[in-house]
Amino acid sequence: MEEGVEGVFVGGGGEGYAVPQYLLYRYANRHGLIAGATGTGKTVTLQILAEGFSAAGVPVFLSDVKGDLSGLVQAGSPEFKLHDAFMKRAATIGFAERYRYEAFPVTFWDLHGEKGHPVRTTVAEMGPLLLSRLLELSEAQEGVLNIAFRVADEQGLPLLDLKDLQALLVWVGENSPELGLRYGHVSPASVGAIQRQLLILENQGGARFFGEPALELGDLFLRDETGRGRINILAADRLMASPRLYATFLLWLLSELFEELPEVGDPDRPKLIFFFDEAHLLFDDAPKGLIDKVETVARLIRSKGVGVYFVTQNPADVPEDILGQLGNRVQHALRAFTARDRKALRLAAETYRDNPRFSIEEAIREVGVGEAVTSFLEKKGVPGMAERTLIRPPSSRLGPCDEAARRAAIATSPLAGKYDTAIDRVSAYERLRARAEEAARAAEAAEAEEEREFTAARRYGGSARRKASRRDEPEGIGGALADALLKELKGTTGRRIIRGIFGTLFKSR
Repeated sequence: MEEGVEGVFVGGGGEGYAVPQYLLYRYANRHGLIAGATGTGKTVTLQILAEGFSAAGVPVFLSDVKGDLSGLVQAGSPEFKLHDAFMKRAATIGFAERYRYEAFPVTFWDLHGEKGHPVRTTVAEMGPLLLSRLLELSEAQEGVLNIAFRVADEQGLPLLDLKDLQALLVWVGENSPELGLRYGHVSPASVGAIQRQLLILENQGGARFFGEPALELGDLFLRDETGRGRINILAADRLMASPRLYATFLLWLLSELFEELPEVGDPDRPKLIFFFDEAHLLFDDAPKGLIDKVETVARLIRSKGVGVYFVTQNPADVPEDILGQLGNRVQHALRAFTARDRKALRLAAETYRDNPRFSIEEAIREVGVGEAVTSFLEKKGVPGMAERTLIRPPSSRLGPCDEAARRAAIATSPLAGKYDTAIDRVSAYERLRARAEEAARAAEAAEAEEEREFTAARRYGGSARRKASRRDEPEGIGGALADALLKELKGTTGRRIIRGIFGTLFKSR
C-alpha cells in the first residue's frame, strides 16, 4: 500500500473530525504513545502503524500479546464480516482510492521457539542489573550477583546459559571467605536465594532464553525484495504468564540497540520502530535505577534512528519524565468511573495541545471504538494540535493468522534454520567442572602418596613394637601414632587437601 510522501496515514474524519492525520517519517524517531482502555482499538492502531512503516521501508519490532497481530502476514478479505464497515470508513476519511487489502513481510519470533524463530541471549549480555530485576533480587543479593559477574570476567569464565551461572554461584558460595576479603561480604544465604530464583525461572521456561546462538540485532533490520521493512513479531501470549521476563526481555533488547547502533542524528526516516506493548509491566515496582536506565535509553536512542512507542491502557502508567519525551500520541477512550479515573483522564487531557473546537477531556471520554484523539509532531518537531480522528482500517487481516500461514512464513523466512538448533559450547560450567575434576585427581594422588608414607611409618612402628616385645613392653608408640594418622587421613584430611587445591587452582587462574 502506497503511503503519503510525508508519513504514515493514520486517519482523518468527516464533518467535525480531523483533517488527514499523518505520523511524519522525519519525526517518527521522537517516540510515541498509544493509550486507551481495553477494547477501544489500540491493537488496530498498532497494526496500521506497522503496515505504514513497513510500506515505507522501515523495519518494525512488536510483541503480539493476544495473538491478533499475526494477521499482518495475510491480506484482508472482502469475505470478512467487517468488509463493508472498512469500505465505509475508508470513504469517510478520504482513503478509498488508496485502500486495498495486502499482506506484509513478517518474521515470527518466540522465546519458546514454538511460534517463531527462537530468541536467545547470553547471561553475560543480559548483565547483573537486568538479571537482578528479572529475578526480583534484594539489594544484598544483587551485590552478590555483581561479584559473581566480576569473578567470571577475572577468571575467564564465559556466562552463556543458566547452568553457567548456577555453577559459578556454587563456586562463589564455597569460596565466600576469600571473596569477602576482596569484594565485600558474600552471604551463603544470598547465594542460596539467587539459586532458588534461578530455579523458578528455569521452571517457567526462562532457561530457553539464555544460550546460543544469540540474537544478532542486524536480523531485525531486514527488508524484503521489494524494499518493504520486515515486521518482526514476538509471540508473547505464553510469555505474558511470566510478565517480568517479558518486560525484562524487551528492555534488554532496547538496551542492546542503544549500545550497538551507531549515531545517525535525525534521519529522514527511522531505522527501526519498536513497539513496547503492555508497557506498564516495565514500570510496575521498578527500582529507581531501572527507571533511570529506561529514561536514558528513551532520551538517547532516537539519535540512533530508533523510535520507541509505548502501548498501555493509561498514560499514567508511564513515568512523567519518560512521558514528556513521547511526542507522537494516539489516545483512545479512557473510562472515568471513579475519582481516580477522572483524575487520570484530566491529567491525560492536559498533556495535549489545546484545540478550541472541542474539549479534549470530553473527547477522550466519548470517542468510540476505532476513534482516538491524536497529536503528531509537525515541522520543527512542534506538537500538533489535538484532533478527533477516525482511525483508518487495516489492509492486512484483522485477527490471528492461519496456522498454515505462520508455518509457511517461518519456513520461507530469510532466517530459516539460523537459530533453530541450540549450541552448547565450552563455557563457565564446563570449565569449572574440568577444574573440579583436575583438583579431585590431584587430591587423590596426594592422598595416595600420604598413605604410602604413613604405611611406611607404620612398618617402622611395627619394628619398634617387636623390639619392645623382646623387652616385654606394650605396643610401641610409633605403631599407635601411625594408626591414628592413617585414620585421620581417610576421614577428613582428604577433604582438606581438596579444598586447599581448589583454592590454589582458582587463585592461580
